[in-house]
Amino acid sequence: MLGMAVLGCGRIGRLHAANVARHTGARLLKVYDLAAAAAAATAAELGALAAASLDEVWSDRAIAAVLIATPTATHVPLITQAVAAGKAVLCEKPVDLDLGRARQCWQEIAPRTPRVMIGFNRRFDPSYYSLRERLQRGEVGRLEIAVITNRDPAPPPADYIAGSGGLFRDMTIHDFDMARYLAGDIARVHAFGANLVDAEIGRQGDIDTCAISLEARSGALVQINNSRRSVYGYDQRIEAFGATGMLQAGNRRATSVESWSAARTAARDPVLYSFIERYNEAYRGELDAFVSAVEEGRPMSPSFTDGIEALNLAVAAAESLRSGAAVTLR
Repeated sequence: MLGMAVLGCGRIGRLHAANVARHTGARLLKVYDLAAAAAAATAAELGALAAASLDEVWSDRAIAAVLIATPTATHVPLITQAVAAGKAVLCEKPVDLDLGRARQCWQEIAPRTPRVMIGFNRRFDPSYYSLRERLQRGEVGRLEIAVITNRDPAPPPADYIAGSGGLFRDMTIHDFDMARYLAGDIARVHAFGANLVDAEIGRQGDIDTCAISLEARSGALVQINNSRRSVYGYDQRIEAFGATGMLQAGNRRATSVESWSAARTAARDPVLYSFIERYNEAYRGELDAFVSAVEEGRPMSPSFTDGIEALNLAVAAAESLRSGAAVTLR
């Protein structure tokens, strides 16, 4: 049984803590948050202890692994401290908002042969995973075009945007990882962005809509489109097109029931509205993979390197948006 602690008791931290508490191969021993009341409430709800300090987590020999679900600015120091304490780490994306800082983190921890997994949970969505496996088996031939659609139901609050690192690092980073998951390493990035949704996002120097073209080293082309507003729900779709056909993974709904009448045909339930609903299975699958990798000594995937490469694509996309030209990755 893998003893674990969860760092961060906000919305995503509580979801992770609940998943750990329910996991048959893990035991939630402690939770920690700077907001002591949030940690105490989470601990009481899930039958764990609220740690009074990080040192209490690092020194607890029963805790073999930590899950980091704190604000992005804390990821690098917490990863570094956890590795120094001999803990395996599952850390929410992104590694950091600054590429140089993320790379420096790896240089510091690499001599310790760290066990670090980055939380690109969408790799573990059953539909996305199946699409990729079938693509790898050659079901539609060699990948030629992939289309990734990722649209939020509504813009986040202004104070969230201020610390998010921008659309590419906050939202599109999931899609950059998915592009690499499907097509392999990326050679070129050409990004277009606009403010079409929320004027406040523009006033903060960010965009709310983007279309990005990627060229993989394999020759495959990938198109990513993002919007901070989708009035019909959380729009999450992937299409993989090849020489002999196409694979699609579509949106999820509460049920598969359709309504047919004189007024409408094939009317269905709305698309699921939140990322927690849509990717609930993916978060559980991510934890399954992490626990198994720790217990069996297998390589972590998505790895720290995957986290750096996704961040590298976000940086390249921002450079392309500024310059108006495609950016070649070295």
